[in-house]
Amino acid sequence: MLDFIAIPLGHILKFIYDTIAFENYGSAIILFTVAVKSLLLPLAMKQSHSAARMGELRPRLQEIQKKYQDEPEKMNREVMEFYRENKLSPAGGCLPLLLQMPILFSLYYVISQPLKYMAGKSAAAISQLYQMIPQGPDRISNMQDLSILSYFSSHAEALKQTGGLLKQEDLLNMNFFGINLGAIPAHVFTTPFNAFIQIHNLPLLAIPALSALTAYLSMKYSMKASPQPSQEE
Repeated sequence: MLDFIAIPLGHILKFIYDTIAFENYGSAIILFTVAVKSLLLPLAMKQSHSAARMGELRPRLQEIQKKYQDEPEKMNREVMEFYRENKLSPAGGCLPLLLQMPILFSLYYVISQPLKYMAGKSAAAISQLYQMIPQGPDRISNMQDLSILSYFSSHAEALKQTGGLLKQEDLLNMNFFGINLGAIPAHVFTTPFNAFIQIHNLPLLAIPALSALTAYLSMKYSMKASPQPSQEE
């Protein structure tokens, strides 16, 4: 549904991977994310400014709503006049976020489906390659692209038997500071005693942990930056 955004982003990520990221997927993702976030920064700043401004004016808005609570039509007129006087839009804080969301979702699709968006593989080819992976921890149905890259990168003989569906140049260097980004963190957690699990995959557990931590810190910062309405005594 968002291919019209994801496909160009995939080409950009591929360009970064082939050039300034020294053919390392982890480095390419970092540089790619920084580039996208930089482009979205004006929207994020506008959203933050709008939220802060609304926080400052919220007590006055609540006064209007309380004063005319028994006169809905007049209250609506007064509220709209209040917005006009203060050069605010009721959707001012939401619009920048709504504009960012398709890009952020596309960013996830591109990073999690590199064969589709970077290598240009069709859904049929990806499905066929996935079926060639034996049952086991390398085969994750909701992460087919990463499963394929992880498996065929470590099974050269299997790669030769793909009939040209997947070539050596289609593979990505997933090793980032000793961590295999093609592995799935869930493997480590859901099957801790499985003989297929390698100890070097354990650092992958840090990825969702860091993601949750950064999301929490971002939320806390946003709440702190937005002035809270004063409480009536």
